[in-house]
Amino acid sequence: MTINCLQCKQKNACCDLGVWVDLEEAKKILSLGLKGDFYHLEKDKDFPSGYRVGTSYEDNRCSFLTPDGLCAIHKVDYDLKPAHCKEFPYENGKLSPFADVLCLQAKPKKET
Repeated sequence: MTINCLQCKQKNACCDLGVWVDLEEAKKILSLGLKGDFYHLEKDKDFPSGYRVGTSYEDNRCSFLTPDGLCAIHKVDYDLKPAHCKEFPYENGKLSPFADVLCLQAKPKKET
């Protein structure tokens, strides 16, 4: 399945849940002074710094979404946008296991 995000009718649906970000990456994002926060500092050896933080509290939307539904990070510095966000709905070159939940184009079509 190939997904073209530019064709999505609700481009921020994938932001309904936050993402995990490397702690060092989060520090750079915080230096931008944007409205948004990080939550749930956890050890995780899969992240370069050994720590990860989330962009949302519990199951809420990403804290960096602006009132107009756009990514505050993307608006200021695309290079600092979390890698997971840039790659979604793919993860490690394959369709993410969350794609059918968060990506409107990947959701199974209802049969009529």
